[in-house]
Amino acid sequence: MRIAGTHRGKALDAKRGVVFVPTGSAAADFYGGNRLGDNLYTASVVALDPDTGRLRWHFQYTPHDEHDWDSNQVQVLADLTIGGRARKTLITANRNGFLYVLDRTNGSFIQAKPYVTTTWAKDVDARGRPIELPNQRPTPEGTRTCPDLAGGSSFTSPSFDPVRRLFFVSARETCQMYASRPPGKYELGDLMIGGSTFDRGGTGALRAIDPVTLERKWEVPYGGPSYSGVLSTASGLVFAGDHGSTLMAVKADTGQKLWSHRLPGAFWGAPSTVMVDTRQLLLMPAGQTLTAFALAPLTPPSAR
Repeated sequence: MRIAGTHRGKALDAKRGVVFVPTGSAAADFYGGNRLGDNLYTASVVALDPDTGRLRWHFQYTPHDEHDWDSNQVQVLADLTIGGRARKTLITANRNGFLYVLDRTNGSFIQAKPYVTTTWAKDVDARGRPIELPNQRPTPEGTRTCPDLAGGSSFTSPSFDPVRRLFFVSARETCQMYASRPPGKYELGDLMIGGSTFDRGGTGALRAIDPVTLERKWEVPYGGPSYSGVLSTASGLVFAGDHGSTLMAVKADTGQKLWSHRLPGAFWGAPSTVMVDTRQLLLMPAGQTLTAFALAPLTPPSAR
């Protein structure tokens, strides 16, 4: 099976034999005059049979995307009780600024809500289709829209704690100007952008969101947008990095910062944990350096 035009973010439901594949945006990125309509399967998640490649279902997050909001975010599988009903869900903190909860058995829409500031859509309808606000599409002069092209979250992974029922994400509070123009003659291998972006800026935060209520439980503010992924542990810790190359550990329940350490480079990945013999290590890539930290073992209550 070959999957073209997609990158990152795939997830596998091994029990049901389904792979969930997020897809990229259509070209030209900021100009949609040459591709009218929804542009089927772009900026979407498609559920495929991993043995045959057969399409099970699809859900489009951003129809006719003109802001380069690829759906390259990590898809999170979670079993939740919503409205008194047990659901097999797929959770996505999408680049377009909305947090989505889908039924992963059939792709039906359950609920969605912005998890960062969004100026292009005020809500979604009963099918999950965005209810767009006027004058937010790119123009030749430029239109200021939130979020920016990297989105509310980009390729870096979120994390889900099934015990505390919390979803953790590096949220990017960003806006920028989007300018459009018809693309020129296309040659194979060329970029087909159809415009440009400028005047970009913003902040960020590590956010904990309840995926059942979609309410924000806590946040750790950052002075700028971060590309760090998130790691949560069964012991109730959350590890993530800010915009200034500082890795931190916070309490999953409250967001209280417990520890931090400055690393020698920008974050473009997520922390991870491994066991080496009897020692548990925390690994974090920063720039071109991989740093390992030894985690202290938990002391049983009887030994305190």
